[in-house]
Amino acid sequence: MKALLTLGLGMLFSVGSVLGAEVGFIDKVYKDADGKEAKYVIFIPHDYKGDKEYPVILFLHGAGETGTDGKKQAQVGLGNAIRKNEKNFGFITIFPQSQERTWRAGSKDADRALKILEETMKTYKTDSKRVYLTGLSMGGYGTWSLAAAYPTKWAAIAPICGGGDPKSAEKIKDLPCWCFHGDADKAVPVERSREMIEALKKAGGKPEYTEYPGVAHNSWDKAYGTPELYPWFLKHKSK
Repeated sequence: MKALLTLGLGMLFSVGSVLGAEVGFIDKVYKDADGKEAKYVIFIPHDYKGDKEYPVILFLHGAGETGTDGKKQAQVGLGNAIRKNEKNFGFITIFPQSQERTWRAGSKDADRALKILEETMKTYKTDSKRVYLTGLSMGGYGTWSLAAAYPTKWAAIAPICGGGDPKSAEKIKDLPCWCFHGDADKAVPVERSREMIEALKKAGGKPEYTEYPGVAHNSWDKAYGTPELYPWFLKHKSK
């Protein structure tokens, strides 16, 4: 009888954990194999109950949010866009923080971001075929870099006011891409996006590209405020 009661309580606790899952913006800590900790933020949709698979977005912030506080990277760009429609935003979204001011593929920051993505997908019920990559400025560069390094990992990418290596276009020509940039950007010249889009087209790709006339470096506010971006993500699944 006691064993049955214990089992019953255990099952109740398990169900309660799922039904009462914490949602919204959550502060997290990632610990690597050496025990080194790194703070990050994750957003869990308000309707999350663990009863269906959710799409995932990995967001890479810009150089200005580099640090170890674990918070400011979720207060710009995509984080702000989510807050404007928080209760209806349906993507599990990961906000890692760069500590060494780079998201270049193979860097410690990029590798940690991928580990956090992997850990998140094990912890929550996620759709492995609907994993999306996006970032702004330094994170835009990181989006191009990680796309070229791991082209089959992502269902689609959305680099914003960044740049990449046009020579990598052949690797990512079949990866759905929607790129954004302001033509008055003095921090990252708009030519960086234009040359990537042109390289993709020459390689046979069909990228989407939105260029904002008269908009400076903060084109991410318009980009992440584009309602069509999120349904566009969901149209694409990796193989």
